Amino acid sequence: MLLSDFDFPFDPTLIADRPAEPRDQARLLVLPRGGGACFHRHVAELPALLNPGDVVVVNDTKVVPVRLTGRKRPGGGKIELVLVKELGQDLWEVLLKGKVDTGQVIDFSRDASATVVNRGVSGTVVRIASTTPIRELIRDIGQMPLPPYIKRSPTDADRTWYQTVFARVEGSIAAPTAGLHFTSGLLGALRSRGILIATVTLHVGPATFRPVSAARIQDHTMGTEWIEVSEDAVATIERAKADGGRVVAIGTTVVRALETAADAGGTVRPTKGETGLFIIPGYRFRVVDALMTNFHLPRTTLLMLVSAFTGLEQLRAAYREAIRERYRLYSYGDTVLIL
Repeated sequence: MLLSDFDFPFDPTLIADRPAEPRDQARLLVLPRGGGACFHRHVAELPALLNPGDVVVVNDTKVVPVRLTGRKRPGGGKIELVLVKELGQDLWEVLLKGKVDTGQVIDFSRDASATVVNRGVSGTVVRIASTTPIRELIRDIGQMPLPPYIKRSPTDADRTWYQTVFARVEGSIAAPTAGLHFTSGLLGALRSRGILIATVTLHVGPATFRPVSAARIQDHTMGTEWIEVSEDAVATIERAKADGGRVVAIGTTVVRALETAADAGGTVRPTKGETGLFIIPGYRFRVVDALMTNFHLPRTTLLMLVSAFTGLEQLRAAYREAIRERYRLYSYGDTVLIL
């Protein structure tokens, strides 16, 4: 398939820069997977849309405030970077925009700085020098790594807004955004209806949102991210499937974790390690029966995965409907449930 096939309807005026409050009042576009007309609900109505015995699977990764703002030395020009991966010996892989050469020093404070040791097509590596342990530095001066299409600067409120209520395991540089719509009350309502909850972990890294540049999407390299599917999660999923329940993935990260952990017959196995699974139209889903996911940018691997789940033309029509009805888009925006 061609990258141009994923030029979906898009309206930049609909990009949300803060979540709905309360979170579960976000709008929910319900899309029948086998075809048929979509209809409009709110996330708070999710329990009524699912059946007792279904299992809702969420991603319990926790976003780390790894966005650091500093000043170039000399010159004092402002620069931002996102810490991606610790490499050892004070070295970090980072995401960094702007003109920066090897050897550039970036000051974060009087006691903390970074020096660029490698700047190339494969990425940027810096060496952090700090009198404060790096974890404390991140906690004290780091900001939440909001996506670049949110044009405002991060605030203290984003430390709550850009974190799911089930976040537990630190490791992500972006939120699993479908999970942002959940509240403790919604989780309680799901359980009261007899719907099971299972958690998996996928630490969101650059692989999820790395731009696709290949003209043929099959030529794109996804990159890898860390996943863990525990024995408890497997047992809960097996219980639901044995009773005829559906596996409802909350977000594309959950889909990738579960599909990675499944064997050819659809049995999910306890799994811990890296996944580079790239799901595009034509993929045969082995585990996931339903998917709740936010709206995604055109030409992204996220949009390709969702297109594989529901069909390209049906999803494109759903996006046209969402834009016509003024749904809020992307990380802090509204969401879609594909049943």
